[in-house]
Amino acid sequence: QVQLVESGGGLVQPGGSLTLSCAASGMAFSMLSMNWYRQAPGKEREWVATKSSAGGSTNYADSVKGRFTISRDNVKNTVYLQMNSLKPEDTAVYYCNTRRLGRDVWGQGTQVTVSS
Repeated sequence: QVQLVESGGGLVQPGGSLTLSCAASGMAFSMLSMNWYRQAPGKEREWVATKSSAGGSTNYADSVKGRFTISRDNVKNTVYLQMNSLKPEDTAVYYCNTRRLGRDVWGQGTQVTVSS
């Protein structure tokens, strides 16, 4: 069964840090680029970061560049999103994503709330 399962969300104060994890199963994980997206209340889902299949390249949205780091462990079939210097505007449901056989695969999402 093809599946992505996110974890690690929660409530954090502004300026704090959080690390999200996304465990993949049922797919050739090491051959797939992995993405993180987020969706804030009342807004469209937006792309956050991408890690290439071989792990050689990363790309970030301008809004998170310098604060977030995407990484992957191809042995554990897991992709991570390290989030530092969090701001209230980072509050959203964060989703793991990949494109496999021409179709998008999404996780169920994990809530991140940045508030004092």
